[in-house]
Amino acid sequence: MTPFIWADPGWPSLEYDTAAVVRAALEVTRRQGHLLGRLHDTDDDVRERTELSALTVDAVQTSAIEGELLAAESVRSSLARRLGIQIGAAAPSDRNADGVVDMILDAATNSDQPMSTERLFGWHTALFPTGRSGLHRLRVGAWRTDESGPMQVVSGRVGREKVHFEAPPADRVDAEIARFLDWFNQDSDTPAVVKAGLAHLWFVTIHPFDDGSGRIARALGDLWLARSDESPRRFYSLSAQIQRDRHEYYTILEATQRGSLDVTEWLVWFLETLCRAIDAADRTVDDVLAKARFWHRWSEAALNPRQIMLLNRLLDGDDRKKLTSSRWAHLTRCSQDTALRDINELVHLGILTRSSAGGRSTSYELLDSSP
Repeated sequence: MTPFIWADPGWPSLEYDTAAVVRAALEVTRRQGHLLGRLHDTDDDVRERTELSALTVDAVQTSAIEGELLAAESVRSSLARRLGIQIGAAAPSDRNADGVVDMILDAATNSDQPMSTERLFGWHTALFPTGRSGLHRLRVGAWRTDESGPMQVVSGRVGREKVHFEAPPADRVDAEIARFLDWFNQDSDTPAVVKAGLAHLWFVTIHPFDDGSGRIARALGDLWLARSDESPRRFYSLSAQIQRDRHEYYTILEATQRGSLDVTEWLVWFLETLCRAIDAADRTVDDVLAKARFWHRWSEAALNPRQIMLLNRLLDGDDRKKLTSSRWAHLTRCSQDTALRDINELVHLGILTRSSAGGRSTSYELLDSSP
């Protein structure tokens, strides 16, 4: 007998310890309220920047969980264009980034709309605009088949593979999705954050696509989180927290899919992870406020576009290496002399400070980003 929950005669009647799950859900609600309350007391620009930051990291990290690396600047530019947020110079368009952005924005801004097969196919098509995943051609906007064998998640060397999960046979997908969508669109007394966790698990267990099922499962969960927030605006990223806890994520998923229909452990883990995601968003608000205070303080300084761009990189924590005059010249595409002149002006103003090392080892950092 296949040791997966979808083979259980009771599937998909998932069960859980109501008391334990409701306790975890109430803690999520408390933290959501705290975060949204903080944002309510800020101005529109802070809310826009927090939303842009959350959605950017969400798009980048939901792809990173599956091993696809998207350029954060392309994602940020794609989001800014769609949200009407001015961010200065925009990065070049990227079809893969645009597709993920389209999906996560549809989940958030149209969370009140029913889910359908057509909408799922639209999300899948957006994720794979070239019809390929790496070198492999996919069935895009269509359910998987078993032409190459059952859908499995495996690891290990050839001949010594370990099967972590096997999805239901392809000929069951239509019926499984129909049953899932009936439940998904049905009004119930289940708290929205709990329904987000159940939707995520249920969809990824069906695994209806050749590739992309995990990203779509997380977007379906995000749709229910948007309903929980009662807002089309997203200020935290569950996918980013899952990426940080990636090993635990796959471990709990495998254990749940090989276990009984009691999914209490999965739901409690999901909700605790959501709490950590909201805490991370709280820290993002702190960073956004610090950045706003910084630019308010230096609003009268006559800074050129190169200086503004590099200061924003430092404020966003995007500069992974030491900021040197050579790196400045590379990032802004200017000469070494121009870079050094830009930097010296900022040092003179008291915005940047030099490191103790001299010569070619000289690097620079923000002197202070507080008011």
